[in-house]
Amino acid sequence: MTPKPNSKPPTALLFLVLGIGVLALFLANVCLGSATLSLGDVWGALTGKGSSISSQIVIDFRLPRALTALLAGAALAVSGLLMQTIFRNPLADPFVLGVNSGASLGVAIVLLVLAPAGVSLTQGLELSGHLLVVIAATGGAAVVLGIVLSFAQRVDVMSLLILGLMLSYAVGAVVSVLMFYSMAERLQSFFAWSYGTFGNVAWSHMRVFGACVSAGALASLFLCKPLDAMLMGERFAESLGTRVKRVRILSLGLASLMAGTVTGFCGPIGFLGIAAPHLCRYLFKTAQHKVLIPASLLGGAGIALAADLVAKAPGFDGALPLNAVTALVGAPVIIVALIRQRNLRKAFG
Repeated sequence: MTPKPNSKPPTALLFLVLGIGVLALFLANVCLGSATLSLGDVWGALTGKGSSISSQIVIDFRLPRALTALLAGAALAVSGLLMQTIFRNPLADPFVLGVNSGASLGVAIVLLVLAPAGVSLTQGLELSGHLLVVIAATGGAAVVLGIVLSFAQRVDVMSLLILGLMLSYAVGAVVSVLMFYSMAERLQSFFAWSYGTFGNVAWSHMRVFGACVSAGALASLFLCKPLDAMLMGERFAESLGTRVKRVRILSLGLASLMAGTVTGFCGPIGFLGIAAPHLCRYLFKTAQHKVLIPASLLGGAGIALAADLVAKAPGFDGALPLNAVTALVGAPVIIVALIRQRNLRKAFG
């Protein structure tokens, strides 16, 4: 009798393929752009043996941008995974539930109200200014997430999504009022930020950006077991000894920290947080968070690097808005998730 083949792919092999893919995309981001560099040019720039122009391009611009894309993609993917688990909703993510809008409001208050005229997020604000932007973005994200969470036990899944959408519209209206009464110089800075880009983080800002994102991602790894229990419902999780309220607050707090930090530095980047977890569930065919969290870290990083590579339009002088590229990836994933919602419910109880 022929043994039944195992339909589940080997986890170690998938992680290896994902890791190699992320590394290849990282190198492609460093090499490709308006000026194409070879791996030898990049190595020469890193070792100090290359030309001054290639060294400046690699070290001052492309390396921090590629590293920012890697960290931001990983953070948004894990944020989306945490929110999908806590809300037991396959369509939850920082963008859909209005968290990005809350973070945008916090940044709008800093850039349009508090910042001096003509300030640029990437050049005018020093480290203390970036800290203020990150705190404002995280605070705005936490407020909106808290409002959504307060209704989570009272309404069904679709109503919760509509609530998040309405909150996004309401917060967007407040931002529009701030924009209407702001000066042209401040509006230019806010518009440039709102398109989304991974090129705003210099090495001097990386210690804050990298620390906040890495801390949130690493802390989420310690929530694997309680998050698995939460998939079966809060009552079941409590019967296993899980402190549901604490897990919920920690998970959403980490999601707010990561999404708020990325939004503060890179702008409101949509769809990535919902696309990466679903793609990882499809690849690994599991709902266990000890697999999904590291897989989402790699998957989100890979999607962000690929999106930024497309947005840079290698070989051309211009660049595409990053949000336009991520929407092309994320929107089809949401459509497929809606069509297959009955099957996805198995992973969310």
